[in-house]
Amino acid sequence: MRILTASDHALLVEAADLDEAMRLNLAWDGLPGVLERIPGARTVLVRFDPVRISADDLSTVLEATEVDAAHLPATGDAVIPVRYDGEDLDEAASLLGVSAEALVNRHLAADWRVAFSGFAPGFGYVVSSDPLFDVPRRSSPRTRVPAGSVALAGQFTGVYPRESPGGWQLIGRTDAVMWDIDRTPPALLAPGATVRFKPVRETARLADGHPGRNGDDPARPGRVAAQHAASAADGLGFGTDAAVEVVRPSLQLLVQDGGRPGYAALGVSASGAADRRAMRDANRAVGNATDAAVLESVGGTVLRFRGAGVAAVTGALGALTLQDAEGRERSVAHGEPFATVDGDHLTLGHPERGLRYVVAVRGGLDAAPALGSRAADTLAGLGPERLGAGAVIRVGDAGVHPVEPDALPRDLPAPGELIELEITLGPRDDWFTASALATLTDQEWTVTPRSDRVGIRLHGEVPLERARVGELASEGAVTGAIQVPPDGQPVLFLPDHPLTGGYPIIGALTDRSLDLAGQLAPGVRLRLTVKEPS
Repeated sequence: MRILTASDHALLVEAADLDEAMRLNLAWDGLPGVLERIPGARTVLVRFDPVRISADDLSTVLEATEVDAAHLPATGDAVIPVRYDGEDLDEAASLLGVSAEALVNRHLAADWRVAFSGFAPGFGYVVSSDPLFDVPRRSSPRTRVPAGSVALAGQFTGVYPRESPGGWQLIGRTDAVMWDIDRTPPALLAPGATVRFKPVRETARLADGHPGRNGDDPARPGRVAAQHAASAADGLGFGTDAAVEVVRPSLQLLVQDGGRPGYAALGVSASGAADRRAMRDANRAVGNATDAAVLESVGGTVLRFRGAGVAAVTGALGALTLQDAEGRERSVAHGEPFATVDGDHLTLGHPERGLRYVVAVRGGLDAAPALGSRAADTLAGLGPERLGAGAVIRVGDAGVHPVEPDALPRDLPAPGELIELEITLGPRDDWFTASALATLTDQEWTVTPRSDRVGIRLHGEVPLERARVGELASEGAVTGAIQVPPDGQPVLFLPDHPLTGGYPIIGALTDRSLDLAGQLAPGVRLRLTVKEPS
């Protein structure tokens, strides 16, 4: 095996092939200091706690692994009913040199198994021993692939759990629920599971839409309305119960907390607050557990407090004003806890420095959790939905400590200003020319408006030139990874990034640079500096 640096808290291990990667992934279950493993087509990404184990010591442990040559244990089985009427069925068959009927028959006859998960929650990369299935991706990806689409790419079959962009060859569709947050486990296709496809021969059309739980569930609006009605019946926000109401939302107003680490095997990223330090500071200020649920606001917003409480605002820097029910206004200090009474309005002005405000209330926000977290994952569609005008969030009981009014404002950048972010090189820096590696750190990069919680699109005068061409087999990526698409303009991954991808990653932010990255507004200029070996 070959062990590469993926960040200052992750290693990427190259295996000989997919089979060895699957075996190594199983062999490393329970290793001390290892937080999470993300298997790929020929790799395993190993995230670790550098406080508990160093990268060098972990590398030694990983290198000493003896792979069990015994048959890989199955972790379950799934049957997927498919109507083989995909838009790309004939083209895929032509690429493989067989008829469409032959492709379908071999797809049905093959023994399939889930190798790993990624791309989206519930998306399993399913592989078989039939050598026929090695299909190139579409030259032009679709911007919209319907949920339930059954598709081929490379040696894999996959089923799209929810509507999303995609470049795989579509051969059919299914009504099977690939991801159900109310199911245990929520993913129908978990790594190691055996899969059998069966034909749907009835003349009736498959149902339009998809009965998944996140984003594509036709019943979701009805459930949400029922939940709102139940909240109103309980008196949420209509009596003395403490709650926060959104009067005017920002560009993006979300509930966030410490995230949901540990679900990478299901294709779920940790997500969580983009600026962890701001979340911890705000929660400490009001006496909460440091990872309690908060509001994360991109830009200014107006909130109304129901009932009495204590709140604090951290993160981005801008004018903060509290107005009582009689219209009297006063300024609020950044990072300082302040008392609120029923009817108070908090106005967060447009940020002068930074991008994301964090608002904490004593007790935390009692939004509905998903997989143990209240974080809104914008890519996966997990957690509370984006908050609009009229949304009401109840206050919980996370206020277990005294208030700590000692958080100091940070030196966050304004658009046009220059900052430095620290990186480690790898794991795929060898995919780029020597001049590209020099350009990465020598030239300035600008944050473009094409940025969100999934990633920040950077622009530089000189794009990064590859030394290798072609596709990279799907492999894991960490938050802070710097992925380089074919145009040579990097994308810096933020908390809601996909767990796996096929573009080479030239480097990654160090852990201490991640929070600052979450505060980069469009127009900020930055330089990347390589972390010196310790």
